[in-house]
Amino acid sequence: MKITILTLFPEMIAPFFTNSIIKRAVAKGLVEIELVNIRDFTIDKYGRVDTPPVGGGPGLVMKAQPIVDALDEHKTPTSVTYLLSPRGETFNQVKAHQLSKEQHLVLVCGHYEGVDERVNNYVDGSISLGDYVLTGGEIGAVAITDAVVRLLDGVIADESTIEESFETGLLEYPQYTEPYDFNDDTVPLILYSGNHAAIEKYRKGQALAYTRKYRPDLFEKYPLTKADQKLLDEIDSGVEPSWLTDAIAKGKKFTKKDFDEE
Repeated sequence: MKITILTLFPEMIAPFFTNSIIKRAVAKGLVEIELVNIRDFTIDKYGRVDTPPVGGGPGLVMKAQPIVDALDEHKTPTSVTYLLSPRGETFNQVKAHQLSKEQHLVLVCGHYEGVDERVNNYVDGSISLGDYVLTGGEIGAVAITDAVVRLLDGVIADESTIEESFETGLLEYPQYTEPYDFNDDTVPLILYSGNHAAIEKYRKGQALAYTRKYRPDLFEKYPLTKADQKLLDEIDSGVEPSWLTDAIAKGKKFTKKDFDEE
């Protein structure tokens, strides 16, 4: 896959792509990241890429010509092009999966007071990160690139993405690390039981409960099964169900010494 970002400030976002997972994906040849400076395409004799809006008003608006010429030079028949814009569809995990299937994604970063309206005639659509205003589209382009690249085959292990937040319609279940006891806050013993079926069941209940608490909007859309509702009822009762206590009891027998030695 190739991702091209058209921006007035490539130096602002270039370091992001030389670190961590995206750096490794580029090194493996799984993705190509191309940063294009829109300023290189202006034909204005003073080198301007923005002007005051026609009819008056605050701020400066990016001119159509440099953006359109940059698009014309860098898009191909297989490209899909999006303008980062408040009017765009809100980016989410479903859209990330959709874009990860494309051969060539072109993202256009607006800046200043916005872009000439006519630019919209030269892109396939527009995307927004959410209902808030940023100084430009660069942060949005980076966020979209990160979300898309990590879904490409070979970038990260498949099992790492299956139960992530938003992949199943729920938030991810809580995760823990050693030590067992951190400031009197302990890891649930079920996670030490070695009973993978019970652990999976426990985690599903936690994912349901966390989504209900922190993202009720997602929870309302989630199709609860009878088994899901039973898990929530057990959590709401405050009493550990027998399947949980039995799994812990039949698992590894821990003593205080085990935890003190961590």
